[in-house]
Amino acid sequence: MEIILGSASMSRRNILSEMGYKFTVMTADIDEKAIRKETPEELVMALAEAKADAIILRLQDISDYKTKPVSTLLITADQVVVHEGVIREKPLSKEQAREFIKGYSGGHASTVGSVLVTNLKTGVRRGAVDKAEVYFHKIPDDVIESLIEEGVVLNVAGGLLLEHPLTSPFVEAVVGTADSVMGLPKALTEQLLQESLPQ
Repeated sequence: MEIILGSASMSRRNILSEMGYKFTVMTADIDEKAIRKETPEELVMALAEAKADAIILRLQDISDYKTKPVSTLLITADQVVVHEGVIREKPLSKEQAREFIKGYSGGHASTVGSVLVTNLKTGVRRGAVDKAEVYFHKIPDDVIESLIEEGVVLNVAGGLLLEHPLTSPFVEAVVGTADSVMGLPKALTEQLLQESLPQ
């Protein structure tokens, strides 16, 4: 099979590489704020589907994929952070990122992520949602400021970067898997890839 990762996320690229897959990367460039849903689960699934649809539209000739001898599988994903019942996407400003991270300090947040695999040859689409929880020790203000100045937290859901060397010492516990928090749960992704192939 061939794999296209429909994501600009470096974390997702790293995880898929760790899983042993070779892949090409395409981004969807959709207006995520135009898609709204009631629950975090519905939202992340709708966004993964919209990304897949946008990438399929960008592929010049989808009929090429239908006639290939192997299946081409497109992986799209989305994630939000839920903190005190509020859905958090990427921070819109440094001020919002600061507010988000200070909220996690000494507390906890949940991640809700979707993975969607579309078989471009057969049209089969399989998707599911994965959740995890992260508990934090108190995060010092100078660490929060360093994270914000560096800027990477502005590009991730809820400004939450579990694997960052500045953040990781203050992670008390993860309920679920670290790869789920980072945006691409390995076990679920593997299962959906297999389910998307002709049996």
